[in-house]
Amino acid sequence: MKTALVCGAGGFIGSHLVKRLKADGYWVRGADLKIPDFSTTEADDFALGDLCNFRNAERVMSLPNGEVFDEVYQLAADMGGAGYIFTGENDAAIMHNSAQINLNIGSIAVNKKIGKLFYSSSACMYPAYNQEDPDNPKCSEDSAYPAAPDSEYGWEKLFSERFYLALQRNHGLDVSIARYHNIFGPEGTWDGGREKAPAALCRKVIRAEEGGTIEIWGTGNQTRSFLYIDECIEGTLRLTRSNFTGPVNIGSEEMVSINQFAEMIIKLSGKNVKYKNIDGPVGVNGRNSDNRLLQKELGWQPSMKLYNGLEKTYKWIQEQNERTHRYT
Repeated sequence: MKTALVCGAGGFIGSHLVKRLKADGYWVRGADLKIPDFSTTEADDFALGDLCNFRNAERVMSLPNGEVFDEVYQLAADMGGAGYIFTGENDAAIMHNSAQINLNIGSIAVNKKIGKLFYSSSACMYPAYNQEDPDNPKCSEDSAYPAAPDSEYGWEKLFSERFYLALQRNHGLDVSIARYHNIFGPEGTWDGGREKAPAALCRKVIRAEEGGTIEIWGTGNQTRSFLYIDECIEGTLRLTRSNFTGPVNIGSEEMVSINQFAEMIIKLSGKNVKYKNIDGPVGVNGRNSDNRLLQKELGWQPSMKLYNGLEKTYKWIQEQNERTHRYT
């Protein structure tokens, strides 16, 4: 039986990854500061602890009898949506905590001669100057330099990419790196300040009165693509089990404006709800996954339509909202 460690297994993507690895027949250890918020972890073993602490990281990456993990998935990071990333109030914590986790995990992986390490980077590392035109953003993998991410979160992701690639060159670490583009779906944070646009907009529409109005940060003309969680996991495993290092985009090429995105959510809700645009943190004007390299190297790219993923996500958030109100 193969073994896998998922760092960040208490988070949205990590908890889904644990489920998939178990379905694939792996023995799985999860590690995080917290257990998953919305479901019981399916990990065979779950280590609670701060991976910023080197001893904690070393403990979770150790197996009995000196055995080593076949695969390590490093998804742990200090992160959130626009309200957390782009206000500037959390910059020092974001950079310190995420970088420290990666320095620990990478160094220990080399020392223990881990079989394969996957690192989840982000499209936030792409230069802001290539994402000023909402209709024509440039996010091909070779456009990363000269570097100019739009946030400290993006700078840390870029630094950690380079760190893992340096470990590969200098110490032979077998690493794969993906740049995720706006992953969404059920069991993701949907309230409280760290939720991302899909969950935030679904929640706002769900809670809106019939004939009411929701608020959208920015002009709403800013563009994004959003990838459903199941396809993110599929792309992650295909990359990890390939001989390709990356970095490579894992995202959808179905680009929409945020206003269009809100209209899709309102449509599937069946409610008479309007929206108004207000000032707020928005990030870059345009971002869309460029999947040419993904298709070339893995012979695969996501195929689910955005609306179909939104239907599943909206229904789940609606259920969570009803449950919350039932017990408050």
